[in-house]
Amino acid sequence: MSEITNRFATGAPQNLEERFASRAAHMKPSEIRSLFAVASRPEIVSLAGGMPNLSAFPMSMMADVVQKLVLTNGAEALQYGSGQGHPKLREQICEVMALEGIRANPDDVLVTTGSQQALDLISRIFIDPGDVVLAEAPSYVGALGTFHQYEASVIHVETDNDGLVPQGLRDAIKSVRAAGRKIKFLYMIPNYQNPSGVLLPAERRTEILNICREAGIFVVEDNPYGLLGFDKPSPNAMRAEDSENVIYLGTFSKTIAPGLRVGWALVPPSLKEKLVIASESSILCPSNFAQLTISSYLAEQPWRDQIASFCDLYKTRRDAMLESLDEYFPTTAKWTKPGGGFYVWVSLPPEIDTTALMPKAIVAKVAYVPGTAFYADGFGSWSLRLSYCYPTPERIRVGVKALGEVIKTEMLRRGSNQLS
Repeated sequence: MSEITNRFATGAPQNLEERFASRAAHMKPSEIRSLFAVASRPEIVSLAGGMPNLSAFPMSMMADVVQKLVLTNGAEALQYGSGQGHPKLREQICEVMALEGIRANPDDVLVTTGSQQALDLISRIFIDPGDVVLAEAPSYVGALGTFHQYEASVIHVETDNDGLVPQGLRDAIKSVRAAGRKIKFLYMIPNYQNPSGVLLPAERRTEILNICREAGIFVVEDNPYGLLGFDKPSPNAMRAEDSENVIYLGTFSKTIAPGLRVGWALVPPSLKEKLVIASESSILCPSNFAQLTISSYLAEQPWRDQIASFCDLYKTRRDAMLESLDEYFPTTAKWTKPGGGFYVWVSLPPEIDTTALMPKAIVAKVAYVPGTAFYADGFGSWSLRLSYCYPTPERIRVGVKALGEVIKTEMLRRGSNQLS
């Protein structure tokens, strides 16, 4: 009798890990989530998490929206709904996407539980073990975790201060195919990218779309931050230029409230049925209550003005971070200067390991996310992501000053001559 069978026969406690499916080995905790227990301590200035700042959100307005919804339409709001999402909200989502040049049919919109669920559904439908997903270098940690869970191999594509480099994409496609490997899609965040904060110019968007069409690769365009530009609107979405070869992901988490967990995917008609089936098998239907709350808010409140107030709030915090980096960081450090979104990407001298530096930063009462979290291959050890969306400008200055001192001390300890 085998050991496992004998345990069952004797009533001994089971070790359920022995029964895991092989794919469970590819499920890894997020480096950002593992920081939360420390970064959420009140004495720590957290420049780590990308939590929207709801201090400018009209809570009384939302309370009125919810109260009215429950009193006038509670029977529908608290009931099961459509697996594809509420028809009225899908129409309103098309109106939101029109602000970035997208002309869409509500029938091609699938409402999801945040855009993260959309990433999971797309990965489940398209990725076979060993397939290649191309992604910016660096890229969103939540997407990397999903691709890894479905046993994809993520190949990073070169980026610069204007985002993904078209020639780098050509080189990556050529290299992967020369090795006999299959590329399923290119994943990218063209607007105020997470984690770098960079904005992909319109001309590069066109060139990248042309490269992907010629190579027979579709694009997953993830766009949480597109409406959060500080100085000027972002270029039209890539989906506005190519409706057949782009799957577009959106969310209300950054422009209304993340706790409602309402996102969406805009897909070519040929993909819609599979996505709906996949979604129904995992959640049955998205929350009717959350959807109708969003829908009522969009219908009854000045939501464009609210987004503008968020932009003002985040711009003030961005400015505080950039000014503090100039004042307190070593001159050999380099960082992006985002025109929107939540993040600044910092590159330090190569001898500095930002993962190893984290405990010292915590002692100094500041937290960030090490750069390796945003690469699938352990790259980026000398880099880090700073988030300015949540702390006050005063707290940002305190945190950046403390972190700058930690970095300078580490450089002195290593005998670096690159402090100035």
